Amino acid sequence: MRPRPPVKGRGIVSGTGLIVTCLAATFAALVFSLWPYTDRPGTGPDVLSAHTLRTSYGPLSALDQDFLVKVRLAGLWELPAGQQARAKGTTPAVRTAGRHLVEGHRFLDERVRGVAARLNLALPDEPSDQQKQWLETLDEAQGAEYDRQFANLLRLAHGRVFSVVAQVRASTRNSLVRDLADDANTTVLDHIKVLEATGYVDFDAVARDLATGSTPPTVAPAPPTAPVPAPDPALTLPPPTFRPPPEQ
Repeated sequence: MRPRPPVKGRGIVSGTGLIVTCLAATFAALVFSLWPYTDRPGTGPDVLSAHTLRTSYGPLSALDQDFLVKVRLAGLWELPAGQQARAKGTTPAVRTAGRHLVEGHRFLDERVRGVAARLNLALPDEPSDQQKQWLETLDEAQGAEYDRQFANLLRLAHGRVFSVVAQVRASTRNSLVRDLADDANTTVLDHIKVLEATGYVDFDAVARDLATGSTPPTVAPAPPTAPVPAPDPALTLPPPTFRPPPEQ
């Protein structure tokens, strides 16, 4: 019996077979190129990001780096604002809030500079232009108007950073940043509470700021006939005692 001749269009050299073979080869090349990254400990979706730095404490993302800079900048203007409030505040609650800001940001500033040094990350040495303007606003205000400006500017600023701290704490893979975020969370929450305890915080302005993402504005003075709200003694907290987390 004579052998059947090959049917044209069949086999690996056919059109369909050639396409399938090329697709399989391409897929294999992609898998092979990605395998070294996905199999390494400590890597993730942003492994190829130029903004992520490799450190012995874990990857340092762009968000982590921005967080360290924000903590340093906060201390550069909020610490002197707290010192000023201790001297210019007209109520015990405002002066107490100033004391909390001084103690909290002294602690955080020391912490963030230590972390940045271990991660070889440069930090700013002076406040931003906007922060300098806020300090000038406080310098010019007097009496009850100073109390109002101090409480609202600082409360709005702390509200903005509070969400950043939570985001960093939830997403960071760097152990030093994670510990710093724990300390920042405790400190910022304490400052929010004592600022609110002054009785001057405009919660409508806080809600608008968080909804629009705008920078904290200066607060328009209240009419001369408006009564100054009395602080709630139950919310006047004792000065915080900040301690770094124990070494594991």
